[in-house]
Amino acid sequence: MGKLTTHVLDTANGRPGADIKIELFALNGDTRRAIKTIHTNHDGRADAPLLEGAEFETGEYELVFHAGDYFAAIGVKVPEPRFVDRVVLRFGIADAGAHYHVPLLVSPWAYSTYRGS
Repeated sequence: MGKLTTHVLDTANGRPGADIKIELFALNGDTRRAIKTIHTNHDGRADAPLLEGAEFETGEYELVFHAGDYFAAIGVKVPEPRFVDRVVLRFGIADAGAHYHVPLLVSPWAYSTYRGS
């Protein structure tokens, strides 16, 4: 059975990105449909898969990570406007039977992602 998971690593401080707001949207052309909003746990992970079972369907999705708010909350001084604020990742799910893990590695100045396992 397929599922969608994520986690966040704060690469500037060498620790998990705890209590980061993440929004999940399904995309259909120019239409975004909100599916779920969560906050990462102390280990920078979602407590449960973002999608699984009958909810996990092929299609295009968007994750929005509120990284700028996280860095502000832990006291990082960055100029306004923030260089990295909300990180928007658009991706496709082609196989509803697979595990899609979409991690975010983030600092106040850069981010990267990949399809993990």
